[in-house]
Amino acid sequence: MSSQVVLITGALTGIGRATAIAFAKQGARLVVSGRREAEGNALEAELRGLGAEAAFIKADVRRDEEVRTLVDAAVARFGRLDVAVNNAGTEGQPGPVVDQTEESYAAVFDTNVLGTLLGMKHEFRVMQAQGRGSIINVSSVYGHQGAAGASVYIGSKHAVEGMTKSVALEGAALGVRVNAVAPGPIETGMLDRFTGTAENKAALTATVPFGRTGRPEEIAQAILFIASDAASYMTGQIVSIDGGKSAG
Repeated sequence: MSSQVVLITGALTGIGRATAIAFAKQGARLVVSGRREAEGNALEAELRGLGAEAAFIKADVRRDEEVRTLVDAAVARFGRLDVAVNNAGTEGQPGPVVDQTEESYAAVFDTNVLGTLLGMKHEFRVMQAQGRGSIINVSSVYGHQGAAGASVYIGSKHAVEGMTKSVALEGAALGVRVNAVAPGPIETGMLDRFTGTAENKAALTATVPFGRTGRPEEIAQAILFIASDAASYMTGQIVSIDGGKSAG
């Protein structure tokens, strides 16, 4: 694990942040990315405080040239790219389909779908040349389920899972593994925004067989496993980590 070079998008909060800290504790060399410079610099300092070599690079995953520059900067700094975690995402504006607009669609799909696609495009470019690498996309339990009032977000995560499987087939003969994690309700700011009220959050939590929300650290540990050589025969998989929510 100590030799891994890891790139994480959407690293400043929630699952991305927990994943960066988990990799840092394992001795990985990290490039973390997001759109808020002050928070990014603070995370870089925190990761360095854990003993990791780390760099924050500001980038917008919706912009092809910024993603290209981000990936190339990671390679320029550390010499290669072993693991990429495409975590940047947004919940958008949940609500009935009749309330959705071109703008609400673009706000979600540009980040969740285009951002994941551009990440894989440039990460795959580097990993293909290396002859190895592991790409891990962050989907959702709603990447393979439906729910009223969240058609745009759910559509975006279905797209992430489809792209994950397709790119995994492209990479299988090239040494590049591509998988996704599909978290259930996780205790993050996004969950609070998505549910909107304490009552809605409690109702969603009640649908989880474990009877609780998950912790970002629980998703991070699964990502560490998928990124490791212990998962060397795994590709094209969507790994649900949802307290049993998708089992029923």
